[in-house]
Amino acid sequence: MKIVDLSRELYHRTPSYPGHPPVIHGVWKTHEESLAESGNVHRTGQPMNEYPLENCIVPGVCLDLRHIAPRAEITPADLEAAVKQAGVTVPKRGTVLLCTGHHARTFPRKEYASENSGVNVAATEWLASQGVVHFGIDSMRPGPEGKVNLLVHKACFELNITHIESLCNLEALLGQGPFTFIGLPMKWRDGTASPIRAVAVFGM
Repeated sequence: MKIVDLSRELYHRTPSYPGHPPVIHGVWKTHEESLAESGNVHRTGQPMNEYPLENCIVPGVCLDLRHIAPRAEITPADLEAAVKQAGVTVPKRGTVLLCTGHHARTFPRKEYASENSGVNVAATEWLASQGVVHFGIDSMRPGPEGKVNLLVHKACFELNITHIESLCNLEALLGQGPFTFIGLPMKWRDGTASPIRAVAVFGM
């Protein structure tokens, strides 16, 4: 696959069309502040404008983890069982989307912000060992709220994978087999994260 990037880099006061409002971009929290607040867990990462676009169009599978209780940890055994149940293999250089049912159950109620299940560090290591470039989940954090989630972020950094948060409609993928996942970030200069338009394409 050959990808040609046709997008300009975005930054504060990026030149805009005359008469249109300027692009405003600032620092919400520095890495130093984030490091202190997280108990020295999460220091840095690859800027979004340098993230490989080859990681943004990849083969994917979706796993059914809707039976996992709210706030519970998803373990390697849970992932292995879900892969077997789905009858799929984890794609190398691909993604695994985790359908926990959290978005469907709670969004937009306040429980959406705190009651999610999520992977623990061992499960994150298991996903990385399968050769994925990232994994996605239908909640606003990859792990359960608290220390486990911070350690999952650290593990992703150390394992050189990333994660995609706040997905929805993953239920529509269950039982449908492999697909092509597309999720392209905005090209923010030195950005630490980005919104994406995430889609699953069948028959591609």
